[in-house]
Amino acid sequence: MIPVPGETAREWWAHTGALQAQEEAARAGGYGPFEWAAYFLHDVEPEVGADGEADQRGEADIVFESVCDFEAWPAIRIRVLAGENDRFFPVGLQRRVARDRLGVEIDVLPGGHLLPRVQPRLVADYLLK
Repeated sequence: MIPVPGETAREWWAHTGALQAQEEAARAGGYGPFEWAAYFLHDVEPEVGADGEADQRGEADIVFESVCDFEAWPAIRIRVLAGENDRFFPVGLQRRVARDRLGVEIDVLPGGHLLPRVQPRLVADYLLK
């Protein structure tokens, strides 16, 4: 999620058209409406997914209501990494939001929403370059 100054996470969804992008990607990809496993675990090895089950808990509403309290993105090189098969934040959405809000093109690696869990070596190599 790439916020703009003063935006809440809840507002981000509406401002970016994220839910519509999810629905369009689901239709194009042949999977249904939001369901936890289909959107987050579709490319995760079962033992890796099971390893995180004990740590699952609901998010507090404050996460969605907190305002992004900054005036502007810093004047430094910013990179955006996306999973090419991310069903929660489809790559097309990420590409559009990164262009619109940061003026950058995204970098794409194979994998879904939990990219660091699925491709830890590729993500580490990406971060270190």
